[in-house]
Amino acid sequence: MASHWSRYVDRSAKKVAEGLSRVLLMSGADMPSRAPRTLFTLNSKDDIKQYATGSDGDIGGYSTVHLDLDENPEHNAKIGKPATGVFWGEMRLDVKPGMERKIRGGYAGFRNLNRPTLFGDLVDDVSQHKYLALRLRLGGDPRTRNSYYVNLQTDGPISTDLWQHRLYFRRKDGGWEDIFVPFSNFVRTNSGEMSENQMDMYRERVRSIGISMLGGNSGVGGKYELGIDSIRAVNEEDLTQEPLSREKDEVSEEKAGLN
Repeated sequence: MASHWSRYVDRSAKKVAEGLSRVLLMSGADMPSRAPRTLFTLNSKDDIKQYATGSDGDIGGYSTVHLDLDENPEHNAKIGKPATGVFWGEMRLDVKPGMERKIRGGYAGFRNLNRPTLFGDLVDDVSQHKYLALRLRLGGDPRTRNSYYVNLQTDGPISTDLWQHRLYFRRKDGGWEDIFVPFSNFVRTNSGEMSENQMDMYRERVRSIGISMLGGNSGVGGKYELGIDSIRAVNEEDLTQEPLSREKDEVSEEKAGLN
């Protein structure tokens, strides 16, 4: 209870500070910061509690989903963390009897929960940053490794919009890597399909960030595992490798069911 209240107070203080920063910026007192900004970490049990999970197993499929704290030194020693998050489960394409033609199997995902404060839900302003940076560790069945997507929701005019980009990994040895996704390359989707009318993301108010495993799109099943350390907003000077390019034809046809 104390931890929950502490987080609530911290979020409220953060919202006040951000509001004050905007006032100062409007008055010309300061320039917006381009410094790297940590949006989310998954390094403690309290961190893990801030996320919701879901899968087709919730509505008649067989896929499973877990988001746990991984304290395995073999996984975490190289980045100097005692623990990181691990998103794992089994991707199944079949569905329960009677659900054929009603649902499509093959998805699982997680996203952060809403973050209430004394002054409304906390959102993130990433308008001064060009890239979303994710520190990830790829594991699981090799067949599932090309079916991960990162998803963003904003306080834009259409609440059901989901901004999505496929995750491409360079490492196949189970090591950690930083993946940089240009915010401008995210594709707008709605109801699981790419929207015909693409528009700029409302980056001033990002409400949630999540990752989904969409095996149903590629017809891939098997055990999946993805380690997650942190999610940040960065600029060109912070890149340590080439950012991902835009791949419209790789956009999913089905989202992770976590709106």
